[in-house]
Amino acid sequence: MSATGTMDEIDRRLRAALEPLDVALVDDSAKHAGHAGAATGGGHFNLRIVAGRFAGLSRVARHRLVYDALSDLMRNAIHALAIEALTPDEAAAVTASSPPAAGPLH
Repeated sequence: MSATGTMDEIDRRLRAALEPLDVALVDDSAKHAGHAGAATGGGHFNLRIVAGRFAGLSRVARHRLVYDALSDLMRNAIHALAIEALTPDEAAAVTASSPPAAGPLH
């Protein structure tokens, strides 16, 4: 499966299983060229997912839900997956506490 195909499949599965409000997926595979894990063809991805299903769950339990949704992809198409799994309230708090984007000074 191509990197784009893998990303599309990850997105599809996460949306079906977790009904997230937001999914941001980045393919970082190019940063890992030459890495032993990259030789198997599995990609390196960063995921930020916001879902109400995460409410009341520990970080480990949230990650398990993501891994369950992607189970067979984790065996070959995905070599590494960094996960930030947030509830809608947590995502709003992170956004509210983030500094504004730097713009031109006048």
